[in-house]
Amino acid sequence: MLALPLTLAACFGSDGDRPSLMEGGQAGGPQPYPDNFRSDTLALMRSYLNNPVGVREASMAEPVQREVGGRQFYVSCLRFIPRETDGSTKGMRERAVIFVNGRADRVIDRASELCAGAVYVPFPELENMTR
Repeated sequence: MLALPLTLAACFGSDGDRPSLMEGGQAGGPQPYPDNFRSDTLALMRSYLNNPVGVREASMAEPVQREVGGRQFYVSCLRFIPRETDGSTKGMRERAVIFVNGRADRVIDRASELCAGAVYVPFPELENMTR
C-alpha cells in the first residue's frame, strides 16, 4: 500500500523535470513554426505599447529561426513609428518578437542584430489597433 504513492509520484515527476521556456519548451527540441504569428504579435504589442493607437508605417518580417540565449527560436521583426504618451511621434523603432512553442512570448528592444537582413512587408493591422 505504501508503494502506490511512491509509484504515482515517480510518474508525475517534479517541476524540475519540466523544461523552462529558455530550454525551448519541448525538452529543448525544435520550435514549431508560429502559424498565428500576426495575430499573436498584435496581442503582445497591445500590452507592450503604452498607446497602441496611432502607430504609423508599420511593417513586419516573416518569422525566421535565430539564436536567442543559446537556443533556436522563431523571431519576427517589426518596424513602426509609435505614438508617444504625450501624443507626439518620434523616430522609427525596430523590435524583435520571440516565439516560444509557436506563441509570441516577448518583445526585444535591442533588435538590430536579430533583425539584420529581415525582409519587411506592410503590417497595417498594427496601425489599426485601438485601445
